[in-house]
Amino acid sequence: MPLKLRAGLTFYFCRHGETEANVEKRFQGRTIDTPLTQEGLTQAADIGKILAREAGMRPDLAFFCSPLPRARKTMEIIREGVGLPLVGYMTDARLLEINLGAWDGLTAEEARALDPAVYDARTNDKWNVHVPGGGENYDDVARRAENFVDDLTADSFAVSHGAFTRILRGLFQGLDWKQMSDLDEPQGCVFRARGRDVVRLDV
Repeated sequence: MPLKLRAGLTFYFCRHGETEANVEKRFQGRTIDTPLTQEGLTQAADIGKILAREAGMRPDLAFFCSPLPRARKTMEIIREGVGLPLVGYMTDARLLEINLGAWDGLTAEEARALDPAVYDARTNDKWNVHVPGGGENYDDVARRAENFVDDLTADSFAVSHGAFTRILRGLFQGLDWKQMSDLDEPQGCVFRARGRDVVRLDV
């Protein structure tokens, strides 16, 4: 059954701005955290503009953020853009990016070279197969996302990560893991959830 937001609530969420690892097409989970690029800083400012347009300046929202520096930097730029102090948001470990274990910091080619059979097994079943080296599978991330959404009691805004937001969007839409995996991971935009409906908002 698709994930559903509590009746009457609006939930805005986004991915952090572009990072150096994103440009280099490297896996970036939890142990590797690279700075936002200039484009990433611009994307974060754009998200602030979208949020101000949709929810007003100094919006009455609960603000949540992944604890990772790239997400926190994005959040602080957004809060500045909507006229709020840089502090005043809550970090929540449930919003962390998927744990990429032994692949963190590697390109897809480098990760596959470590163990092609394991890499291919995971590619063919991301829901059940864990990333080696203590990593997660999609089911692990989905459980975190569902738990976070179930706990929301007020209109909220959250900054998270690429795989997390893909899986979250997929849960709202009732997609299977392959459809979730095929979703894009846009930066510089906001997703708005109401009930089971998710809409992309651009600057």
